[in-house]
Amino acid sequence: MTKFMIGRKAGMTQLFDEDGLAIPATVIDCGPLVVVQNKNSETDGYQAVKVGYGAIRAAKVNRPLKGQYAKAGVEPRIVMREYQTGEPYEIGQEIKVSDMFQTGDQVDINGVSKGKGYAGTIKRYGQKGGMDTHGSMYHRRVGSMGANTDPARVFKGKKMPGQMGNVNVTVQNLKVIQVDGERNILVVKGAVPGPRGGLVEIRTSVKSR
Repeated sequence: MTKFMIGRKAGMTQLFDEDGLAIPATVIDCGPLVVVQNKNSETDGYQAVKVGYGAIRAAKVNRPLKGQYAKAGVEPRIVMREYQTGEPYEIGQEIKVSDMFQTGDQVDINGVSKGKGYAGTIKRYGQKGGMDTHGSMYHRRVGSMGANTDPARVFKGKKMPGQMGNVNVTVQNLKVIQVDGERNILVVKGAVPGPRGGLVEIRTSVKSR
C-alpha cells in the first residue's frame, strides 16, 4: 500500500538513542486528512484518492473546489492533493498519521525550501571571490562570461546571480523515529525542507535502503 500524509513542519529538536547519542530530528504536525474523491481505472484510467488537509473558511474557497467538497459532503480544506493507491477509501473518511506510518519506515518528504532572495554566485554556489587587498577592485563579481568572438554568447548553465531558494525540494530516505497518533505528530531523523509552518508532503520512500 502506498503511504502518504500532508503536514506542516513544526521545527527541529533532538532525541537520544539507547547509547545516549543525540539524533537530530524534525517534528511534523500531520493531518488528519479527509477523503474527497476516489478515482478508479474504469472511469479515470488509474487508481487514486483525492484528500483535503487543513480547515479553511468556505468564503476563501473558489467555486470549483466548493463543488468538489460539497459533492463529497465534507467541509472545505485549504490543501487538496491526489495520491495513487492500490485500494479505495470511504468518502469523508479521516486518515490519521498513525494509520499510515510506523516507527522505522523510510519516507521521502517534499517541501518548498526557504527563500533567500536575490543572491550572488559566492553565496548561491559557494564560488571563490577575488583578492580583498592590493586594489584588485574585483571582490565578489561573477567572473568571465566566456569567449567573446566565438561563440559570442553565454553558454547555458553558466552559474550566475539570481533567486536563491524558494524551490521544491525532496529529501529522500528519512527514517521515521516516532509516531504519535493522538497528537497527529510524526518525528523523522534529519532535516526537512522549508521554514517552520511550511507545508510538506510525506510519501513512502522510492529508494528505501
